[in-house]
Amino acid sequence: MSDVLPLVEARLCTALGEPDARAAVTFLGTDRVEVLRFQGQDRDGEDGEIVRYATLGMSALPMADPTAVLADPVKGPRAELVISVRAGVADTDKVLRPLAVLAASPQVEGVIVAPGASLDVGEPLWPGASFTSVLVAEPGGLVEDLELDEPMDPVRFLPLLPMTPNEAAWKRVHGAQALQERWLTNGTDLRDPARRSVPLD
Repeated sequence: MSDVLPLVEARLCTALGEPDARAAVTFLGTDRVEVLRFQGQDRDGEDGEIVRYATLGMSALPMADPTAVLADPVKGPRAELVISVRAGVADTDKVLRPLAVLAASPQVEGVIVAPGASLDVGEPLWPGASFTSVLVAEPGGLVEDLELDEPMDPVRFLPLLPMTPNEAAWKRVHGAQALQERWLTNGTDLRDPARRSVPLD
């Protein structure tokens, strides 16, 4: 189903503009995953450049239920991952490999990536980052779902919100919604690659 990927790339370009860089990562036993980089202005009206990284390749196959004996090659949820950060604050281009690792996880580990989930890469997302994991947010805001021909599920573009270890531990106890409310209450800039943990008292 690799013919899905040109449609996915076209949808990303329609939403985010033309990518200014791309890198490909291949893991043993998996298909190649590309990560595209898009530069753009902050859409919330604030000053400053935003750089967005989006995976391309994760949606070539549907994510399979890890308990299923045989994976369905057609039906099942499909997704790509998108992370947005402020440009010029940190060496965020190093997020390319961790992002590709997360995109390959459905093939490698048999997991289904869905909103509300925590994904841990086990190392800083980029040099000096206080984040080693991300919260998968609800799709549809930045890049609209891509409808595919029946019986295939649509491709959903899932935003990733970087979490500090303290935030990730708090989220495990209180849930994703409570963490997002805590971020909102404190006016947390989730695109600041140098931010610290939100107060969790």
